[in-house]
Amino acid sequence: MFELTTARLTLRPLQASDVHAFVAYRRDPMVARYQGWDPSYSAADAEQLVTTQPEAPGRPDEWLQLAIIDRADGALCGDCAVRVVSGQPRTAEIGVTLTREHQGRGIATEALGAVLGRLVEELALHRVFAEADDRNTAVHRVLERLGFRLEARLVDADWHKDEWTTLRIYALLAEEWLSVDDRSARLPR
Repeated sequence: MFELTTARLTLRPLQASDVHAFVAYRRDPMVARYQGWDPSYSAADAEQLVTTQPEAPGRPDEWLQLAIIDRADGALCGDCAVRVVSGQPRTAEIGVTLTREHQGRGIATEALGAVLGRLVEELALHRVFAEADDRNTAVHRVLERLGFRLEARLVDADWHKDEWTTLRIYALLAEEWLSVDDRSARLPR
């Protein structure tokens, strides 16, 4: 099983015991605003995700949702998503979602940093990218803090939730991740 531990967090595939808390934040309109789901996300949707997702990244085009667990109190803070891309060798897409209560505390940076380390250093991926809504400045800051560079800004390129939205594409190459001597300087303490 794909599991990671950081100073404050444990990341592991979502489990049946996470469904209630997972659905609660996915149903929050403020959390769902820039995401691919809407606040009608149900327990049945979550249960299907938990039972059908892979245990580790690797199967092309299948998302793995990693629960972000606070080690101090066992709370589900949110999740990181990882998808290995078909058609491009050693390439993955990532994403992150946090409950409102856990936003603004460096958790997204810590969690994504751990995932990036595993993807690049152990799974030997070459390129990791993320798509973000142009209005989601919080996630832009997280990605930039981790060393991602903005590769494209696609104006009104995505019909999302009944409106045209602008997307930002961020990417990080393995050599860029590995060239930083002290990655801990990027991560919260």
